[in-house]
Amino acid sequence: MGLVLHPRRDCSPAVSRVVAWTSTHGVELLATADDVARLGLTDVTPVTGEELAASSDGLIALGGDGTLLGAMRLVAARPVPVLGVNFGRLGFLAEVEGPELDAALAAMAEGRATIESRACLVVRYGGEEHLAFNDAVLARVPGAGLVEATLAVSEQPYGHYKCDALILATPMGSTAYNYAAGGPVVSPGAAGVLVTPSAPLNGIARSLLLGPAEGLTLELTAGSPAAELDGVLFGRLEPGAVVEVSLRLDAGQLVRIEGSRAAARSRVKLSLLDLPVLPQELVELLPPEMRDRVTGDDT
Repeated sequence: MGLVLHPRRDCSPAVSRVVAWTSTHGVELLATADDVARLGLTDVTPVTGEELAASSDGLIALGGDGTLLGAMRLVAARPVPVLGVNFGRLGFLAEVEGPELDAALAAMAEGRATIESRACLVVRYGGEEHLAFNDAVLARVPGAGLVEATLAVSEQPYGHYKCDALILATPMGSTAYNYAAGGPVVSPGAAGVLVTPSAPLNGIARSLLLGPAEGLTLELTAGSPAAELDGVLFGRLEPGAVVEVSLRLDAGQLVRIEGSRAAARSRVKLSLLDLPVLPQELVELLPPEMRDRVTGDDT
């Protein structure tokens, strides 16, 4: 079993709980040598990132959605089940919250878990191939002009965009930047590619949902946008750049726990994002006795 840890957050207490489980189930626990050294982990075998991807029969991602997405990309060439455990702020993609880790491990040991497949975007540019399980985004850089690009679908001209950002999302990633830009929420059980412009000035102004076999090509006609994959910056594009995107089905595997409340929690989290208040202001809506426990106010 491999561990993928948040690069900055101290997840060592959770790692200790995983160690207690693996040590009683005859499972060797692996993590990158950097994580083992950074957190001073014991009873965890240090390996390289390549060894972690090649040797693990499953991964546990401790962190937020970014950590989970990184774990899925790590093993995309040889997909193995990934359990996402949320220690972040929102955690739309994680199956369980931190306090539920022990119960999730027990459920896995008892066979009360299933595996769901997930697709990823394959982004080809400059002779290189990159993967994104959530989204690929061309985002305007201040002073560098709007994002202007033409779109072709299955090699047929489709239209053009002029906007602040152009978002290509998987159904799983529909609740990320696509949602913030006004795009639809799509069931992760669906297949296809969402194309959503953010703050369009002209051209195509609505979201498109393309079929899973429809490859798309974007040719940048103006602007010098930043290119992000799953929120990670990988470069800048210049006019004339051509980006090809396709969908790879069954590129990842997510662990689902029987009786999990993950789907219900995600719906509540989405509704909270639409409230016209800051998260800390929600505390004021709680009954006084509960508000005191949350804020730690004993007065």
